[in-house]
Amino acid sequence: MPTDCITFQNSGYFSSLIVDYLNQEKKTQSFYNRFPKIENFLDQIEEKKNNYSVKNRAVLVNSLLKQNKDFDISETTLNNIHLLNERNTFTITTGHQLNLFTGPLYFIYKIVSTINLCLELKLQYPEYHFVPIYWMATEDHDFEEINYFKLNKEKLTWSKQSKGPVGRLSTEGLEEMFEKVKKSLGTSNYAKILTSLFEKSYLEHSNLADATRYLVNELFKEYGLVILDGDDGTLKQLFIPAVKEELLQQTAYKKVTETLSSFSYDIQVNPRTINLFYIEEDLRERIIFEKGNYRINNTNLIFSEVEILELLETKPENFSPNVILRPLYQELILPNLSYVGGGGEIAYWLELKAMFEAFKITFPILLLRNSVVIASEKQLKKANSLQLTWSDLFLKQSELINKKTKQFSAFTIDFSAQKEHLKKQFEGLLDIANKTDKTFLRAVKAQETKQIKGLENLEKRLLKAEKRNHEEKLKRIVDLQETIFPNKSLQERQLNFSTFYIEYGEKFIIELFQKLHPLSNQFNVIVF
Repeated sequence: MPTDCITFQNSGYFSSLIVDYLNQEKKTQSFYNRFPKIENFLDQIEEKKNNYSVKNRAVLVNSLLKQNKDFDISETTLNNIHLLNERNTFTITTGHQLNLFTGPLYFIYKIVSTINLCLELKLQYPEYHFVPIYWMATEDHDFEEINYFKLNKEKLTWSKQSKGPVGRLSTEGLEEMFEKVKKSLGTSNYAKILTSLFEKSYLEHSNLADATRYLVNELFKEYGLVILDGDDGTLKQLFIPAVKEELLQQTAYKKVTETLSSFSYDIQVNPRTINLFYIEEDLRERIIFEKGNYRINNTNLIFSEVEILELLETKPENFSPNVILRPLYQELILPNLSYVGGGGEIAYWLELKAMFEAFKITFPILLLRNSVVIASEKQLKKANSLQLTWSDLFLKQSELINKKTKQFSAFTIDFSAQKEHLKKQFEGLLDIANKTDKTFLRAVKAQETKQIKGLENLEKRLLKAEKRNHEEKLKRIVDLQETIFPNKSLQERQLNFSTFYIEYGEKFIIELFQKLHPLSNQFNVIVF
């Protein structure tokens, strides 16, 4: 049984937009700049080099040094930060919410994909430097999306009131969750490592941004990962011109709406008239343009045009981009070549190219992150004994059961030949019916439909009977599939990295770095 990969397009887990994007269908080509192929990065480098200022590099490096000064970053990471001063250094970026204990497993795959792409680019273009960036989504305010993670099939939830940017949220109150984590993980050596990591991250740091920075740095610092917090007044200074244009011209709304008017796919994100939030310590609310003034939603705050522009100049940190403008902010402050994201993220990025062009900011290469299924040797042996391929296991359960039932059956459960024979018999009757009255013609057609339906029902009954005959083997197949695809979904959406770390330790992450190839566009299966 092959254990390497299945294409994203054939996995059944991606939207039609993403499948068409991966296939480089003509109707998607206006939505992106360059497709993620290694040979396309040289042109991307040249374009970004000519569209990113030395001033921005200096501001970026100073901000990163300040953000990381109280953390034990590696020499590799520190060197990467300093390299960003050089005109031949570029970034590869991924972003993610501040999910507790990294949240779903795919967060780890995002980071590994980003770092591995930097390594591949360095091999291809040794005269340049490539720095992996994790952009922490510290300004998000959707606390309910990040306040939990799953551990040993149990959903651990942090109950707390939160209104403002989640990165500023106090970690006070996580002691109770720590005790649950400690109990659930157990006392093995790997469990002790994870317990200590949770404790040092969340009980020894005062806010969620610092806790997440510590956690991710501990997991990936030896690989040179640079962690960036966009909730930074100095970095926001660079964003002032774009924010001003958004307030006065509503450029993002106009350009994205224009793109969506000819969009033949499901829309991932709709733009607002103004795609900005106003933020304070415990506040993140939409800025709404109304009757010539700027009103802060759900508050009594109202600014005139003069007042809001003055506030922008003096306190740019009070302005926060929403999901439409955050990519623009990111690409403005970073010498970035590519964004690495999941299917949903890439889908909304594909709405934004015209907006980037209007702001004269280079649109990055969009790379779908690696996706992985982890299996054990024991599971692999079971699959082999049940004559299962990975393509089989990726099928929907009903399709898998039907396919294997037909395969196990001693005779063919397919009445296609009989249905074809029946249709040919009715062709002669239909010829006669066409020469008589319409009533007879309708009767013949109805009889044909009835008899075809009868054959289909017989086929279903035969399939059902054969399922009973092979019930034990089919149950083993279902059990195996549900173990590898929990809740009929991907592991990466259901499990936390601790599920596999507690089993394999650091080997789990090392194996990911060795096996994942970010430009392959394939679904990897890794067997431990």
